[in-house]
Amino acid sequence: VQLQASGGGLVQAGGSLRLSCTASGFTFSSHAMGWFRRAPGKEREFVASITWNGGNTNTADSAKGRFTISRDNAKNTVDLEMNDLSPDDTAVYYCAASPGYTGRPPNRAPAYTYWGKGTLVTVSS
Repeated sequence: VQLQASGGGLVQAGGSLRLSCTASGFTFSSHAMGWFRRAPGKEREFVASITWNGGNTNTADSAKGRFTISRDNAKNTVDLEMNDLSPDDTAVYYCAASPGYTGRPPNRAPAYTYWGKGTLVTVSS
């Protein structure tokens, strides 16, 4: 199993980034997918998640209106479009997979079975 996140980097406050995660080694279309992040010195926190078919999403309050999660089951990818970034968004971002055909994608880390290694997003002020 592999979850390879990419797209991180350095961006100025107010800017945008698009993260992408490519999955392999498991049945992507039968898993909900999520993005989490861990800021320096802080606990890991939920960012956004999406059901197995892309029909429903769940977004943390801190990301609502700025971040959009999407997926392409034909390509085994899940993306996180991030707009209006602020220094508070600086973190390592991780994609994760949660098995099952749930109607609402989970927002708790224990629900996720597979995790990627993360990609660093740094937002300068």
